Amino acid sequence: MPKVLVYITAHITWIFLFWGTDVNENRAHVHVGKKGTDELCKIWLEPNVSIENGGSLTDKQQMQVLDLAITYHQELLRQWKHFKTGQKIRLITIKK
Repeated sequence: MPKVLVYITAHITWIFLFWGTDVNENRAHVHVGKKGTDELCKIWLEPNVSIENGGSLTDKQQMQVLDLAITYHQELLRQWKHFKTGQKIRLITIKK
C-alpha cells in the first residue's frame, strides 16, 4: 500500500494511498483514511474528482478529503501513473 500524500493538521492526519491490487484497475483513484484506522474512503481522480465510497467518514470529513483531493489532483494523478507503470511513488507530506 504505497502512501502518496500525508496531510497533517493539529487535529487529524489524513493518509492518501494506493492499494497494491489497484494496479489492475484502470480508472485513477486513491484511498483516504485517518491515521490509525483501517476504514478508508475511495475517491475517483477521473474523469472528475468524486467520492465513490465514504467509508466511515462523516459528511464533513468526506468534504475535507474531497477538497484535498481536488487541491492535489494533478500530483495524485501523476503518482497514479507512476504506480501503474511500476515507477517509484514520491510521498508528499503537508503540515498545516
